[in-house]
Amino acid sequence: MQKNILLATVASLFFSGNVFAEDISGVWQQIDDKSGAAKAIIKIHKEANQTYTGKIVKVTPRPGYTPRDTCNNCPAPYTNDPILGMEIIKGLKHVSGTNNYEKGRVIDPLAGKVYDAKIKLNATGKRLTLRAYMGVSTLGRSQTWIRLE
Repeated sequence: MQKNILLATVASLFFSGNVFAEDISGVWQQIDDKSGAAKAIIKIHKEANQTYTGKIVKVTPRPGYTPRDTCNNCPAPYTNDPILGMEIIKGLKHVSGTNNYEKGRVIDPLAGKVYDAKIKLNATGKRLTLRAYMGVSTLGRSQTWIRLE
């Protein structure tokens, strides 16, 4: 009897952990890949079409940095949009059976550039790695984001 209860408990923890780890929905602290400083808080949610979108909900103050109010040299439809509230991630699709998300787009509102994007969620679901690139993933940059929820 105790063996069955232990087995059921372990199985439920295993399966609930995997379900949680496969979903990037939530609130994330964006960490700058160059300085290691917190940049912004991003809320990611799943759309009706099963893709994921991420919006800036807070710009994190940093010493020696004056945040911009609007997107810098951004192409349409982002031209002169406020950074706060901007959807910076669009179109990410979950790769079935993995903790990977691909085929998305991400905009850097400070540089005004739009990149291809993919995300890998770690096994605990508490960190993700966003890879932004143009054309070939190996020529891109990565950022680690930390789940705040």
